[in-house]
Amino acid sequence: MRTTTSPSTPAISGRWRRTAASALGTAALVLAGLGTAAHASAAPATPAPAAPAKVIWTATPCATPKHQGDLVCHSFRVTGGSTAFQKERAAETGKAARVTPKAAAASPTGYGPSDLQDAYGLTDAAAAGGSGETLAIVDAYDDPNAAADLAKYRSYYGLPACTVAGGCFKKVSQSGSTTSLPTADSGWAEEESLDLDMASAVCPLCKILLVEATSSSMANLGKAVNEAVALGAKFVSNSYGGSESASDTSYDTSYFKHPGVAITVSAGDEGYGAEYPAASKYVTSVGGTALSTSSTTRGWTEKVWNTSSTEGTGSGCSAYDTKPTWQTDTGCAKRTVSDVSAVADPATGVSVYDSYGVTAGWYTFGGTSASSPIIAAVYALAGTPGSSDYPASYPYADPSALNDVTTGSNGTCSSTAAYLCTARSGYDGPTGLGTPQGTDAFTG
Repeated sequence: MRTTTSPSTPAISGRWRRTAASALGTAALVLAGLGTAAHASAAPATPAPAAPAKVIWTATPCATPKHQGDLVCHSFRVTGGSTAFQKERAAETGKAARVTPKAAAASPTGYGPSDLQDAYGLTDAAAAGGSGETLAIVDAYDDPNAAADLAKYRSYYGLPACTVAGGCFKKVSQSGSTTSLPTADSGWAEEESLDLDMASAVCPLCKILLVEATSSSMANLGKAVNEAVALGAKFVSNSYGGSESASDTSYDTSYFKHPGVAITVSAGDEGYGAEYPAASKYVTSVGGTALSTSSTTRGWTEKVWNTSSTEGTGSGCSAYDTKPTWQTDTGCAKRTVSDVSAVADPATGVSVYDSYGVTAGWYTFGGTSASSPIIAAVYALAGTPGSSDYPASYPYADPSALNDVTTGSNGTCSSTAAYLCTARSGYDGPTGLGTPQGTDAFTG
């Protein structure tokens, strides 16, 4: 994690690239709070609620690699302050609330399924769509409590049960085994809980397949992607990444070239700069936004998620991957990241239930690890892709069916291609073509 005393204070980079050879120290990050809680009754006997505290969060342990060359997860866990969800509830109830540092909450402190479905115009689709579809989550190492934690999340929010016994949930290794699983890891277990809960929140009727790689190397995670597809998943979410390398084009062919399958990848959490596999031309790269309620017709507003020059949604111009035919921006000769986006700012984070290696209970998470499974689930609601299609192309055919995010930036880039790091009308790097407005942009 990293610490800032204000959003403009430079932060120490705590996310690792595949080329990293030494660890960096980490410290808590503080982001200025968004808005204030409404006052309670003006009567003298009823004091006004305390001002909302600044939000504090920490990178999950899987954001630091175990070995040189490992890829890292793209998630943060809120450890203190008042989240956007809590501020909105405080405005409604007049009762302020805060996240307790290093302790789970007894009830959610982040956005839940109804919030996400409403924000992205998916309430009706989530109630009726996705039945029979298999949405795969690819992560590293084992979460022994994955099924139990998923059941807690779904039960609390009134979602249909999704169990192993019922045939809805399945957990396998990268070779497809249900019994010979990888070594358990509490950091990656947090990531898996986040991914499973976001898939459930947006596509409650989907079947969920969790494929656990032996380690977080590209080779093992790539094999897990292939196994997910071999087991029939038409939607595969990947919430990890690292620096680009000259090997990426070969990884494209080996692991991500799956026509007829919607593969989503988080764009990264280090601000401006392309990462892999988000830069693969065969995947949908997913950027991140800050999401909050508003008085607009939509009822929500979004801007680029950016905390500092070293923390925020990823974006950029690939150094190696060729530009897919459906991308037509002219400031990047090769593949541009991102394609679309969804909520990722920890200060406007999502509710997650987790129990392995931490106090069992409710946590709030952010990072583009949240946005990738959200978008994979939207694809699942939209229906099975065409057998020869690369679904990353779908949003480009109907950009008007997305919420165009036009505010914010995630760093500094060339003035001749400012859109690579700065939001604008139409396509831009940090948010792509925008966020879901129903499912129309995610069909062929």
